[in-house]
Amino acid sequence: MLATPQIIKTNIQEAAVIRLTIPRHEMMKVFGPAAGELMTALAAQGVEPVGAVFAHHLKMSPDTFDFELGVKVSAPVRATGRVRPGQLPAVKVARTVYSGPYEGLPSAWGEFDKWVSANGHEQADNLWEVYSVGPQSTPDAANWRTELNRPLKS
Repeated sequence: MLATPQIIKTNIQEAAVIRLTIPRHEMMKVFGPAAGELMTALAAQGVEPVGAVFAHHLKMSPDTFDFELGVKVSAPVRATGRVRPGQLPAVKVARTVYSGPYEGLPSAWGEFDKWVSANGHEQADNLWEVYSVGPQSTPDAANWRTELNRPLKS
């Protein structure tokens, strides 16, 4: 289920990120350990995460995800291991919230992208998801919430 989409302008948001280029089918296997690595690095530096973990997809193909797994931060982070300073950009985006299990995200994106096109917007190549409520919050996948952000060219 999708909430009513909105068109908004985002602000630059400082983040800590790990860049990953992986086969699509490995997402569920790689995501959790990388998120743990990110949080461990932040804790070691005394930097607080701000909000939920996100995946900023830079390039996508049918077989591969090239993305930054990240979290907004309360203070700059120093590079350590795979963790680097990063940002979510200041851009015009179409935004909605998907409610449900992660397996439903591909069809949620399809429905959302149809709305974006039907409303006269041209999509940029990147996108990001913010995992606002997930398995870390509740075991009931029906209550999970993922914010979908599609940057726009126009």
